[in-house]
Amino acid sequence: MSASADRAQRAENRLVIAHVYTGTVAFVLGALFGLLQVFSRADAITAPPWFDYYRILTTHGVMMALVFTTFFITGLSTFVTYRSIPRARLLVIGWLGWWVMLAGTLMAAYEILAGNATVLYTFYAPLKASPWFYIGATLLIVGTWLVATDIFANVIWWRRTHRGERIPLPAFCAATTFLMWWIATLGVATEVIGILIPWAFGWTPGVNVLLTRLLFWYFGHPLVYFWIMGAYIAWYNIVPTYYKGHLFSDSLTRLTFIFLLLLSTPVGIHHEFLEPGIADRWKMLHTVLTYGVAIPSFLTAFAIFASFELKARTLGKIGFWATARSLPWDNPAFAATGYAMLLFILGGFGGLVNASYNMDLLVHNTIWVVGHFHVTVGGPAALTFLGTAYWLIPKLTGRELWSKTWALWQARLWFVGMLVMSMAMHLVGLMGEPRRTASVDYLGSAVATLWHPYNLVAAAGGTILFVSAMMFAVVAIGTLVANRKTQTMDADFATPSEESGATPAIFDRIFRWGVVALVLAVLAYAGPIAELMHTQGFLAPGMRTW
Repeated sequence: MSASADRAQRAENRLVIAHVYTGTVAFVLGALFGLLQVFSRADAITAPPWFDYYRILTTHGVMMALVFTTFFITGLSTFVTYRSIPRARLLVIGWLGWWVMLAGTLMAAYEILAGNATVLYTFYAPLKASPWFYIGATLLIVGTWLVATDIFANVIWWRRTHRGERIPLPAFCAATTFLMWWIATLGVATEVIGILIPWAFGWTPGVNVLLTRLLFWYFGHPLVYFWIMGAYIAWYNIVPTYYKGHLFSDSLTRLTFIFLLLLSTPVGIHHEFLEPGIADRWKMLHTVLTYGVAIPSFLTAFAIFASFELKARTLGKIGFWATARSLPWDNPAFAATGYAMLLFILGGFGGLVNASYNMDLLVHNTIWVVGHFHVTVGGPAALTFLGTAYWLIPKLTGRELWSKTWALWQARLWFVGMLVMSMAMHLVGLMGEPRRTASVDYLGSAVATLWHPYNLVAAAGGTILFVSAMMFAVVAIGTLVANRKTQTMDADFATPSEESGATPAIFDRIFRWGVVALVLAVLAYAGPIAELMHTQGFLAPGMRTW
C-alpha cells in the first residue's frame, strides 16, 4: 500500500473508531442502568426519588436500543463500504453525520438524566417530555441520514464506473440496510417533527395519541430489523473468514436483504393489537406480513449453516455435531457470533408468538415482551456487535486485541446471562407479571408473591450481563492502552463458494427495490393513518407522571 493510500485509510479508520467507541460508551452506560433496573424490580434496591425507576428505565432503553446499536451499525456499515469500494472519500459528510448524531445523543441524554424525559425509549404520548429530548432524538436520526448519504454515494459511484459489475456484497448489504432505515425513519421523523415537538413547546393544544403511536411503530419494528440487518452484515460477509470458509451463495444473500428491505416496514401494527382505534383488517394485514419476515430469517439459517458445512466437509467432517465442533469456538469473535445465533433461535420463536393475535393477547402487556426484546436485541444484535468489535478494532487501530481470554469469557458470560434473564422474564410473563411498572408487589397480593423468585433470577442474569459488559469495556479500552502492534490492518471479506451460480442482475438493483419497499409501506399505512386522522375524538393535552 502506498504512503498516500495508507494515510487515507487511517483517516477513514478514525471515523469508524469514533462511531464504534461512542457506541461502546453508550453500551457501558446502558449496562449500568440495566443492572439498577433489574435490582430495583427484584426489590434488591429502592430507587431514590431524585432518580426514580422510570428515569433508570428510560436511560437504559435509549442508550442500549437506540444509541449503542445505531452507532455500531453506522460504524460497521461505513467500514465495510469503504473497504469494499475503493474510491476517494468525502469524509466531511461522514464526520458531519457523527457529530450530528453525537450532539443529538448528548442533548437527549441530558434531558433524560435531568428528569425531563422519563418517557421510555418509545416516548409514548400522552406522556410529555422536554422538547429538547425530541430535538435530540431527531438529530440522532438526521445524523444517520448523513451516514446513509455517504454510503449511497459510494454505491452510486461504483455503479457508474463499473458498469456490468455487481456491487461488492458488503457495500450492497450496507446500502440495503440504510435504504430500509431511511424508509422506516420517515415515520418517526414525521411524528417527532410534525407532532411531538410543536406539542412539547406548547404550540398546539394537544396530541392525537393513536396517530403518534401508529407513526412510532411504523418506525419501531423496522428498528428491530435495522439491528438484525446490521448483524447479518457480519454474519454473511465477515464470519466465514473466521474459519477460512466461503459464503454459501451471493444470490441468496442479496435476496435475503431484499426481502428484509421489502417486508421490515409494513409490519408495525402487530405491536398495536390492543389499540382500539385501528381496524381489524389492518391488524390482519400486518400479521400476515409479519409472518412473511420469517422468510429471510429461514433463508439466513439455511445459508449460514450451509457455509459451516461446506467448510466442515473440506476437513472430512460430516453431520451436525461434527460440523459444529469443527468451528473455531476458541476465537472470541466467532464464539460471540455463534452464541448470538443460538439466542436468535429463541428470539424467533417468541416473535412468532407475539405476531399471533390470539397469543399476543395473553403476553402483550407482560414482561414476556421484555424477555423477548432482550433475547433479540441482546442476542443476535448486541452479541454479534461485541464479537465483531473483536475483529474490527484491530483492523482499525493496528493493535492486537488486549486479551483473547477475557474476550472469550465475555462472550460466554453474555450468553449465559442473557439466557438466564430472558428466560425468567418469559416464564414470569406467562404468569401475568406486567411490564413498564416500577413496583409489582400489588399490595402484597398472593399472585404477585409468586413472581418475586423469577425477578431474583432475572436480577442474577442481569448481574452476569453487567460483568460481561464491563469485561468488554476493559478489552476495548485495553487494546488502545496496551498499544501492541499487529502485523496487518487489512480486512478480507467472505467470497462465494465455487458451486454458487451467477447473481441475476435484478438482485443488484438496490434503489429500484427501494421504490417497491416505499410503495408497500404506503399501502400498509395510508389506510389506517387516514382513518385515525378522520375519526379522532379529542386531543390529549399531555401529562407528566414523574
